[in-house]
Amino acid sequence: MTDPGTLYVVATPIGNLDDISARACDVLRKAVIVAAEDTRRAGQLLTLLGLKNRLLSLHEHNETKRVDEVLATLRSGGDVALISDAGTPLISDPGYRVVERVRSEGLPVSPIPGCCAAIAALSVSGLPTDRFRFEGFLPARPVARRNRLKELADVPETLILYESVHRIDEVLSDLEALFGAERPVTLARELTKRYETIYRGTVAQVREQLAADPGGGKGEFTLVIAAGAGRPVVSSRELERVVGLLLQSVSASQAAALAADITGARKREAYRIASRLKAQRE
Repeated sequence: MTDPGTLYVVATPIGNLDDISARACDVLRKAVIVAAEDTRRAGQLLTLLGLKNRLLSLHEHNETKRVDEVLATLRSGGDVALISDAGTPLISDPGYRVVERVRSEGLPVSPIPGCCAAIAALSVSGLPTDRFRFEGFLPARPVARRNRLKELADVPETLILYESVHRIDEVLSDLEALFGAERPVTLARELTKRYETIYRGTVAQVREQLAADPGGGKGEFTLVIAAGAGRPVVSSRELERVVGLLLQSVSASQAAALAADITGARKREAYRIASRLKAQRE
């Protein structure tokens, strides 16, 4: 019985071709199929690397349909390399459905690590890297985008976003309005490419830097944003203690509101505890 092939998830350069690893080149060379988000861009990359492979178009609109062909190749013993337009596949790019299906069929999947714009930008941002949250692309519609930013304003981790050149000005404007002009950010443009530019400062300062840069209207952007104030962490036991004390003098709803203000806990959680304690006392 033929041993199955492996689905390799292969990271490719985000700009500078020299960032391709020797292992990635070897895997691409041996792959029976290279599944790519854009076969034209993939073809250009393979040509530059001196490789000729069969390309399979695999993007968000046909991913489910392509799974059977990938599975057939793997079962016949052939390796398949999955790549995106640039960087690490599945990170704000297609590929999840294929990887999930291949894994569920018990066939091997192996990562070939390498470039990722989010990690590259974070590493040079000068912002905390011990905890971060990758949000990818925000909604394109202005109202939906602002609503999402409101939800993210106080997350306690460094925040990483991708954004297109067509919307970066609007996103920075929304950030200034919703996060405040003084929130520290780093904006990376054209990472690893000839015109790589990294803007650092407050939201207001970075907006000024981008506007003053003659090349600021071109390229791809990764935005790294300092963590918000976050919500203070309070234990359930401490919250219950505070609510219990307040219940001696005020109603359950008032106790919940006051406890939330005092501890920083969510009012809904405080009210749940207040209702339970009140029921126990009656």
